[in-house]
Amino acid sequence: MRVICLLLLLTIAKLGHATTDSLINVLNNELEKTQLYDSKKEREIRALKQALKKVPTWDLSRRYELVTVLYDQYKSFQFDSAYIYVNKMLTLSRLMKDRAKEYDSKVKLGFILLSSGMFTETFDSVREMNVNYLSDSTKIDYYTMLTRAYYDLASYVNDKYYAPSYNKLAGKYMDSAITISSEGSFEKKYWNAYKKFKNGEPSQAIIDLKVLLNQNDLTKHQFAIAASTISNIYTSLNQTEQGIDLLIQAAIADLQSSTKETIALFWLSEILYKQGDIPNAYNYIRHAMADAEFYGARQRIFQISTILPIVAAEKLNHSEKEKTTFQIFLVSVTILTLLIIFFSVMLYKQLHALKAKEKIIEETNEELARTNEKLVEGTKIKEEYIGYFFDVISGYILKLEKLKRSIDMKLTVKKIDDIGIIINNINIKEEREKLFHTFDSIFLKIFPNFITEFNSLLKPEDQIWPKEHEVLTTDLRIFALIRMGIEDNATIANILEYTEKTIYVYKMRIKAKALIHGDEFEKRIMAIRAETEK
Repeated sequence: MRVICLLLLLTIAKLGHATTDSLINVLNNELEKTQLYDSKKEREIRALKQALKKVPTWDLSRRYELVTVLYDQYKSFQFDSAYIYVNKMLTLSRLMKDRAKEYDSKVKLGFILLSSGMFTETFDSVREMNVNYLSDSTKIDYYTMLTRAYYDLASYVNDKYYAPSYNKLAGKYMDSAITISSEGSFEKKYWNAYKKFKNGEPSQAIIDLKVLLNQNDLTKHQFAIAASTISNIYTSLNQTEQGIDLLIQAAIADLQSSTKETIALFWLSEILYKQGDIPNAYNYIRHAMADAEFYGARQRIFQISTILPIVAAEKLNHSEKEKTTFQIFLVSVTILTLLIIFFSVMLYKQLHALKAKEKIIEETNEELARTNEKLVEGTKIKEEYIGYFFDVISGYILKLEKLKRSIDMKLTVKKIDDIGIIINNINIKEEREKLFHTFDSIFLKIFPNFITEFNSLLKPEDQIWPKEHEVLTTDLRIFALIRMGIEDNATIANILEYTEKTIYVYKMRIKAKALIHGDEFEKRIMAIRAETEK
C-alpha cells in the first residue's frame, strides 16, 4: 500500500512539473509579444487623445470624462503620464467646482503615488479629505488604496514598533472597503478572502479566492491580482509549489493587459532562483526591472536592484558551468567521432570491396536478364513468323501445283491461248496486300501496344492511326520492320516493293515530326516491348 501511495505521489509530482513547464513556455512566448501588447495599448491611448483634442475647451464635463479614461489607461502602465492626466482631472474638477470629482481625482492621485513607492506623498494627497463627498465607488478606491498603503508600509518597516499599528490601520480601512462594496462584486469577494488570510484563515482564503478566479467576468488585471494573492498565501505557508502555476498565470495576464505596475514576475523570478532555474529567473527579473523602470515604480526598482546583481552573478556562474560542461561534452563527442570515423573507414573499405563484387554480379545478372528477354522475344517472333511463313509457302506451293497441272493440261490438248488467260488471272497486287495484312496482324499480335506507343512519340496532330480497313499504314509498317530488327533501307525497300530513296524519305519525314529527334527516336521504337507471355 505504501509503495502504491509513493508511486501515486511521484506521478502527481511529475504531472505538476509538466504543467509548470508548459506554463513557463507560454509565459516565455508571451514575453516575446510584449511589444505587440504595448503597441495595442498605445494605439488605444492615441485614439483617446485624438478624441480629447476634438472636444471644445468649454465642454468641461466631456473633457473630464475623457481625461479620466486616459488616466485609467495609464495608471498601471506609466506613472508620469498617469500623473499628468490626474492633475488635469484635478484642474477640470476645480473649474467645474465639483468637490466630488476633485476628491475622486485626489484618490486616483494617491493610487499612482503609492504605486510609484511614494508613501508620504500618497498620504498627503488624501489628507483632510471629507469622505462624505465621495461616491460609493470612490470610497471603495479610497479605502482600498489606504489598505494597500498601510500594509505596504508595514511590510517596508517590518519592525515590532510601527508595523503592528500600520497593519491595524490597514485592517480598519479594509473593513470599510468590504462594508460599502456591493454584494457579488470583485472587491467584496477579494477583500473578504484577504481578510480571512490576515485573520489566520489562509486555507479558507485560498478556497474563496479560487472560487473568485473561476468567474468569467474578471478582467485580466483582476485575475492577476487574485492569482498572485493566492500564490503569496501559499508562499507564506511554505507551499510554494502549489502556488507557482497561479503566479505564472498572473504574470501572463499582466503581460497581456500591458500592466507595468506589477509584482508577479518579480515574485516568480525569486521562486525560480531558489529552485535553481537560473536562466528563467534571470530573464524574468530583467523584465520585471524593465517594467518597473518603464512605469516609474521607485520602491519596486529598489527591491529588484537588491536581488538583480545576485541573480545576474548566479546566471554568469551558471553560464560558466554550462560552458565547462559543453567543453567536456565537445571533447567527448570529438573522441567518439574520431573512433567512429576510424571504424567507419575500416568498414567502408570492406564494404567497398564487397560492393565492387556485388556490382559485378549485379551487372552480370542484368546483362543475362536483358539477353534472356531478347531471347524470349526473339523466340516469340520466330515462333509466330515461322508458322506464318510455312503456312504462306504451303499455300503458294499448292497454288503453283494447281497452276502447273492446269498448264500441263492445256499443253497436252494444245490450248496455248488458254495458258495466257490462266497467267493473267494471277493478281500479284492482291497477293502482296494479303502478305502485308498477314504480316501486320502477326506483328500486332506480338507487339499489341506498338501503334499507341509509336504515336506517343508524335504530336497529336501528327499521329498516324490506321483506317478501318487497314491494320498498319506504310509508315507504321516501315517502323514495324525496324522493330523486328530489319534496319537496312535496301532490305525494307525489297520487302515493301519501294526504292531505297522512298524508304529514306518516309523515315526522315516521320523523324522530323517526332517529339524526340535523332537516333533517340529509333531507340525508343526498339524499346517497345513485345507481348512474350502465351
